[in-house]
Amino acid sequence: MAEHRATETGATGTDDPAQAAPDEALVAFVATLRKAGLSVPVGATVAFADAVALVGATDRSGLYWAGRATLCTRPEDLDVYDAVFDAFWAGGPPAVMRPLVVATPVTLALDDEDAPDPDDASLDATDDDGEVLAVRYSPTEVLRHRDFAECSAEELAEAHRLMSSMALSAARRPSRRHRPSRARHGRIDLRRTARGGMRTGGELVSRHHTRPGERPRRLVLLVDVSGSMEPYARSLLRFVHAATTGRTRVEAFAFGTRLTRLTREMATRDPDAALERAGLAVDDWAGGTRLGEVIGEFNDRWGVRGMARGAVVVILSDGWDRGDPDQLGEQMQRLARVAHRVVWVNPLKATPGYEPLARGMAAALPHVDRFIEGHSLAALEHLAEEIVT
Repeated sequence: MAEHRATETGATGTDDPAQAAPDEALVAFVATLRKAGLSVPVGATVAFADAVALVGATDRSGLYWAGRATLCTRPEDLDVYDAVFDAFWAGGPPAVMRPLVVATPVTLALDDEDAPDPDDASLDATDDDGEVLAVRYSPTEVLRHRDFAECSAEELAEAHRLMSSMALSAARRPSRRHRPSRARHGRIDLRRTARGGMRTGGELVSRHHTRPGERPRRLVLLVDVSGSMEPYARSLLRFVHAATTGRTRVEAFAFGTRLTRLTREMATRDPDAALERAGLAVDDWAGGTRLGEVIGEFNDRWGVRGMARGAVVVILSDGWDRGDPDQLGEQMQRLARVAHRVVWVNPLKATPGYEPLARGMAAALPHVDRFIEGHSLAALEHLAEEIVT
């Protein structure tokens, strides 16, 4: 019965739907579906016509899926829909199914002066009706992931400005000092408990407790300023300055063929003045690298003696070394024994296909807790998160 009803063509006024007007053919097809027993909603015909106008129906496939998506409301309708579709459109779809859509001219104008956020710019699109559609983008977000070595002078200046406002928190460590606690368990605070008893005639009505305190861990930053690190050294020193001025218990060093302590130079609030003072203090800027000797000097003079004990030690270097890799491995092992964590930041790690094949890097990695990138602002933000843990 379904196939018999599907062949009825009275709604179009012609025996061939392909020769009928497009809108008449679509309406006739919906009417034929209803006669075959499908419950097609009232507004489904309009939705069907809109779908055909969007996807087009130059072949049977587009017409089929447009109707199936808008006219079938139950899985049981699919068999009847297929039978009616094959019978009704046996002669092919109407000659014209996709209406001509004239593209509306759009004028684009970049406006970065009136943007409410100084880090954003607006892209305005104006159509013929005068309506303005604003699309916003953030140059800061693009700059966050750009390699420092590929940045222009203006982009580096902006990255350094953003780096100065970076908030760095400190990892915490247990302290020997105890602090007052509101909890009713743990170590009893004898002094507070006795003072409370004095107020009640010597009766210890309530007991006070303490809890273990915490203190920030020391952060030690060692920055490679050798020739191979020239594209990144100044940006990494900017990060060191932000870490030094943003918190206490931070020690800063620069190294190439020798080790230079920069904690005092980095203490000023002005980052440009800090970098200028650091440049005057470092004698081997853009020279060679002897990682084993440098780490050994740090261990002997400061690290093992106490500065690195329980501290988070961050080494910012590409791992290129002119010295003995066995010496570097030995000194890194000494450092790892006393430090809480050793984080190695290598700007080259972001290079596609990078492998730590340099002798220095290969010797140091077994004694490193975290090996991360350091080529961009986003990478340094990730480093700030690593410092906290």
